[in-house]
Amino acid sequence: MISILKQYKIALTGILVGGILGYAYYHFIGCTTGTCAITSKPFNSTVYGMVMGYLMFSVFQKSKTKKEHV
Repeated sequence: MISILKQYKIALTGILVGGILGYAYYHFIGCTTGTCAITSKPFNSTVYGMVMGYLMFSVFQKSKTKKEHV
């Protein structure tokens, strides 16, 4: 379990930060009319933030593939 956490540390950090920021966006800015698809509900906004956080932080993750020298 610990090795999995170490292996995916950057991705999990991105998910956590994105979720917090997604909920904060809903709470402080949100959608007052309720017609916005992402920001009208806290669940949607948090999940969207988690996905965006994962994508942003995964850019910094090292590649696992081995390159062959020719």
